[in-house]
Amino acid sequence: MSVVVVGLNHRTVPLPVLETMAVPEARLPKALHALMASEHLSEVVLVSTCQRTEVYAVVRRYHAAVADIRNFMAGWSGRPPEAFSPHLYEYHEETAVAHLFKVAAGLDSAVLGEGEILGQLGDAWDGARAEAAAGPVLSILFRHAAEVGKRVRSETAIARGTTSLSQAAVAMARAELGTLAGRTTLVMGAGEMGEAMAQALAGNLGEGRLLVANRTASRAEELAARCGGRAIAWSELVRGIEEADVVLASTGAQEILLESALVESVMASRPGRPLLIVDIAVPRDVDPAVGLVPGVRLHDMDDLSTFAGRGVEARRQEVPKAEAIVAAEVRRHADLAAERQVAPLVAALHERAEGVRHGELERFARRLASLDETQARAVEALTRGIVAKLLHDPTVALKASAGSPTGDQLALALRQLFDI
Repeated sequence: MSVVVVGLNHRTVPLPVLETMAVPEARLPKALHALMASEHLSEVVLVSTCQRTEVYAVVRRYHAAVADIRNFMAGWSGRPPEAFSPHLYEYHEETAVAHLFKVAAGLDSAVLGEGEILGQLGDAWDGARAEAAAGPVLSILFRHAAEVGKRVRSETAIARGTTSLSQAAVAMARAELGTLAGRTTLVMGAGEMGEAMAQALAGNLGEGRLLVANRTASRAEELAARCGGRAIAWSELVRGIEEADVVLASTGAQEILLESALVESVMASRPGRPLLIVDIAVPRDVDPAVGLVPGVRLHDMDDLSTFAGRGVEARRQEVPKAEAIVAAEVRRHADLAAERQVAPLVAALHERAEGVRHGELERFARRLASLDETQARAVEALTRGIVAKLLHDPTVALKASAGSPTGDQLALALRQLFDI
């Protein structure tokens, strides 16, 4: 059994392909069940964000498992495997562990050091556990990844400044317009990203207004109340766009919400007033053709990645420190995994020795019957001590060499010698 990850992200694949692979929260159980139906996958965690779709799995046969994951992606996206296979990355064992730890550390994000990914990894793990897809191996791995992410952010300055997609979206809008003060900004979506954008806007609008639109009205109302904004009904979305100077879109919709024809009609009703739209949803909320409508400036995830790549030199200097932490934690994970692998053998060895000790004490029970309580305790302690000392060196050697060829040879020898 081994750990693999198969996936694609904002660096390896164009946005139109990435968005076809997106797995919304509501459909995560269906996707996990489809993956677990494979005979070659015994555990699965599926991570799907606006920057990546990755399948982490414990597999029985590497090549067969990778083929099953690739076929799942083809069926999910409606694209033939050859359309995206050249963009896939496939990592195995320690390389897969290192990749996950880098993701958790924010080293593989569009915004270097971003912190939102930690919550997204936690949500993916929780979702997999809820569907009984994540077992002991992946649960230990994802718990360790969370520790790595927190350690990197506490021991380096990689998270200093603007380190979230939501903050970057607001910063890009501010840079585009010079200021957001006095402007009306509409946030489409009250999920995790929408909430983070609304919170980032709260300190940037001055005398401006914040509007929040969401399909579930109660969530829009709660978010608007927390951020000093006003909720608008989803049915009033067009009117909200007519009022807005800036639209920040990040819903979980699987279809385009703002078609070019709709935006054209909106712009016709507000002559002379330009509109800036930042769409960080994957799949996109806004038809790319909207960017061709006169008076509209449209930015998507690709533009945001480019924007976020500027001005991060100070954080980039922290990358070697973060990578050193990741490397050390990968080694620690391998050591712990090796120890867990030999733990059943060590336990069986000690159990076998205890069985022999108890058997001998029972065989000599009549001869020992005349011992008083103090003497009986002394015999018990003596026999336990002899067994412990005899097993100490083999146990230490087995644990120290776990995961190596020498360790495999020692384990085989112990099983044969003690019939365990």
